[in-house]
Amino acid sequence: MIYVDADACPVKPEVLKVAERHSLEVTFVANSGLRPSRDPMVKNIIVSGAFDAADDWIAERAGAGDVVVTADVPLAVRCVAAGALVTGPTGRQFDETNIGMASAMRDLGQHLRETGESKGYNAPFAPRDRSAFLSTFDRLCRRAKAIGAQQSAERG
Repeated sequence: MIYVDADACPVKPEVLKVAERHSLEVTFVANSGLRPSRDPMVKNIIVSGAFDAADDWIAERAGAGDVVVTADVPLAVRCVAAGALVTGPTGRQFDETNIGMASAMRDLGQHLRETGESKGYNAPFAPRDRSAFLSTFDRLCRRAKAIGAQQSAERG
């Protein structure tokens, strides 16, 4: 299963393209409207407007063998802890080796913005980001399928 933190996600078409190639189900989760899909492998979940409602919905369901697409580091922390394979829309993979540093850097950046030391501008999404995402996401989808096959074999 693929879960996408869909509010402001710039790679939704790429997710659909790769997921279709791998025959994986996709669930887009957002606080507001999503473009409906007739594809039975695609689900749209609209959660309440409460703070972090989409993050909570994804974190409660994502686990080993699932792929999560999010730019939200606190959500990535929760999903990595649950065993999910996580990537940001720029192709940055979050895993056990780097999630602690990613979380610390996010907290530092937030502190610097709150104290006025930093304006907090993010670099614009670039074509190289889309390319890096496609590469990382395809690799994670292949890993997710292998994990799923291993889990099926273990069950009998």
